[in-house]
Amino acid sequence: MSTGDIRREGARYHVETLGCPKNAVDSAKLTGALAADGLIAADGPGDADLVVVNTCAFIEAAREESIETVLSLAEAAQPGARIVVTGCLAERAGAELAAALPEVDAVVGFAGEGELASLLDVAPGEVPVALPRRRPEGVRDLLELARPAPAAPWAYLKVAEGCDRACAFCAIPSFRGKQRSRTPDAIEAEARGLVTGGAVEVVLVAQDLAWYGRDAGEPGALAPLLRRLDRLAADGLERLRLLYLYPSEVRDPLVATMLELPTVVPYFDLSLQHAAPDLLRRMRRWGSGARFLALIDGIRRDEPGTAFRSSFIVGFPGETEDDHEALLDFCDTARLDWAGFFPFSAEDGTPAATMPGAPGPEVVAERLRELGEVQDAVTAAARQELVGKTLEVLVDGSEPGTGDLVGRTYREAPEIDGVVRLETSAAPVAPGSVVWARATAAEGPDLVATVAAGRAA
Repeated sequence: MSTGDIRREGARYHVETLGCPKNAVDSAKLTGALAADGLIAADGPGDADLVVVNTCAFIEAAREESIETVLSLAEAAQPGARIVVTGCLAERAGAELAAALPEVDAVVGFAGEGELASLLDVAPGEVPVALPRRRPEGVRDLLELARPAPAAPWAYLKVAEGCDRACAFCAIPSFRGKQRSRTPDAIEAEARGLVTGGAVEVVLVAQDLAWYGRDAGEPGALAPLLRRLDRLAADGLERLRLLYLYPSEVRDPLVATMLELPTVVPYFDLSLQHAAPDLLRRMRRWGSGARFLALIDGIRRDEPGTAFRSSFIVGFPGETEDDHEALLDFCDTARLDWAGFFPFSAEDGTPAATMPGAPGPEVVAERLRELGEVQDAVTAAARQELVGKTLEVLVDGSEPGTGDLVGRTYREAPEIDGVVRLETSAAPVAPGSVVWARATAAEGPDLVATVAAGRAA
């Protein structure tokens, strides 16, 4: 690639993000890098000179969505625009993508994501595939790049990259690599910048958040990191939220720290995956329904108002009807506020891809339906219990499409849980405000609430 910047002057970019919150952090870093290289954010893909698709490759459905999005954006792009595919699918199947998608000008793996602006210097028709496992000398580390101010009063912050687990169903370590924890100094500096830029809530993410620091020889480092970030309350931080906690690492010191610090919300996103112990062993996972219930009950004894979320795989090879019943019973007993259920996806290169005994699609569909009914009832009951109560709500802004003013209590993580729809007869409430609101109704996963006068205490 050329290193000149003649073609970059006045160029506009658009970044499309697919997948999880960790990808959202990467996209924020990408936009920061592009802006630092002199590019300007476009109004949309049709106005951009550089269209970047940050893809997901976690399961087959995500890969299909990524490819469909690439083709759709390529069709919508203006003549001469460069179409770039990056992210997990690019890292996992870069050469195949480059060969299969003539609409794409470049497929760029993780090692080249900090240098996307240089693709404007490449002659049209050339298809560079940057997939080195090691970052070349002088190439910017995306994880440590600056990012623009958040567009919402909350922001994700990635504290580590990669994963050391060997779950039978997961391909992430094969393309994200082993865990690489960032330094506390770097994390604090980024968090401070987010708060200064308007983030009232910072959401910590990683492939294995509770494992933070172990790769650097500091097991248990997440608790002291939280204490360090809690000091940002003096700069305007209201909430710290943690996503993706492997249950065996949610131990007493971490729980005590989470429940003690005023900025850390009592919200536990536990990566459980199932409840049947034999099936969990086939998954190469720790735990059982009984162990998970003991963990949840122990936390609730210390803080009865704690909110819980998890996700579960349905139809893993060898899942019997008894295993399914064990998961149904667990969901009914655990009373998780939020839960997601996903059909097993056989990922190439994983041990589970060649395991026998996977239930058929009709069986999986029926099990998903039954689990969804149980969890919907649990969630609805939990939401109904909040009706009539006065809640502390962080105002996110207006919901796209409806214009409704929406916010969240500590019980709702952004983008994945329900919201609080706010009614107010007082002066307009600005995004980022924290207000008292009385819940008047529950509508599915959402609450309707009336804003009281004044800011929440």
